[in-house]
Amino acid sequence: MPIFKWEGKTLKGSIKKGEMEAPSEGAIRIHLRQQSIIPTKIAAKGKEFKISLPGGKKVQQRSIAIFTRQLATMIDAGLPLVQSLDILSSQQEHKVFKNIIREVREDVEGGSTFAGALKKHPSAFDDLYTNLVVAGEEGGILDNILNRLSSYIEKAEALKKKVKSAMIYPAVIVSVAILVVIILMIFVIPVFETMFKSAGQSLPLPTLIVLAMSKFINKYIVVIIPAVILFVFFFRKFYKTESGKTQIDRLILKVPVFGMLLKKVAVARFARTLGTLVSSGVPILEGLLIVSRTAGNRTVETAILNARNSIREGDTISEPLGRSGIFPPMVIQMISVGESTGALDSMLTKIADFYDDEVDVAVGNLTALLEPFLMVFLGVVIGGVVIAMYLPIFQMASAVG
Repeated sequence: MPIFKWEGKTLKGSIKKGEMEAPSEGAIRIHLRQQSIIPTKIAAKGKEFKISLPGGKKVQQRSIAIFTRQLATMIDAGLPLVQSLDILSSQQEHKVFKNIIREVREDVEGGSTFAGALKKHPSAFDDLYTNLVVAGEEGGILDNILNRLSSYIEKAEALKKKVKSAMIYPAVIVSVAILVVIILMIFVIPVFETMFKSAGQSLPLPTLIVLAMSKFINKYIVVIIPAVILFVFFFRKFYKTESGKTQIDRLILKVPVFGMLLKKVAVARFARTLGTLVSSGVPILEGLLIVSRTAGNRTVETAILNARNSIREGDTISEPLGRSGIFPPMVIQMISVGESTGALDSMLTKIADFYDDEVDVAVGNLTALLEPFLMVFLGVVIGGVVIAMYLPIFQMASAVG
């Protein structure tokens, strides 16, 4: 049998190394996991280490939703979990996700729980996913939980696409406009300037302004581009800090039109996530902690965590959420009714469905509002530059006439 060199981490984070004789790499992995060691590198002696834990490329949520739906179907049909994971691993085209599923299968085959195996791959399976799987395993309803998870992921992705579609359109139009203006300023306007100088006539104010802008951009373009890059770099760095994220996320929610859209998205995501957790048997305090991590906005996250602290002290769910100012009165009333009737999960699902529709309407209204605004913007910016350049020519023509 070949001898393998291996390297791994214990549950406490310390590095372990060694050599072992085994028939295959899979046998090494199973043996190490039985000793609570997570293998990171395995290679036959004399060869370079092979990294066994995938990384670098993020697994798409769509792939996870399909995997979850297929796994639920297989388990519901009576296939053993290990066999189901083996089948799904063999048919997975995404290399990183394929390796993750294979590692999960080997962990389960080695005696680990399914949830425990998933927790070793947080890049693919987040806290929400693993906590619901724990509830499914403990309650013997893993297939039902997986079906709920796949539905949740699909709806969350659909919501994300709606918001992206609303954001991408104006961003592309504005970027194209800026690019066209820069090209005009660098390559076209200097040609007109030479022509105007040779004519020796006095120029109107709009033409002088455009010529001055062209001179400035041509002279300082080597400074402007690095300055923009540095601004973006430092802005992103500031946003990663605690105070930066708090301040910017608070301002984002106050932006006209966009802020209201993002609030509706936050409410829909909150209701959908908490409703899925509660209906699956996850305790409300633990559920709120998970929901806060998936909020996507620090202001919303803080409001949920404050509500969680109040609930821990004996408060209802609706009262602290109402005090936050993030959630509309209708949402608070529906949650209050859900609490009093014992149907909180179904009420949260209704809220999520309602706000999904609200986001649809808001995106449609935003697109309808932006289209004429962007057309005017393009006309003023690009049309203004063109007209400013042709004004002297019109003057010359009228003088000759």
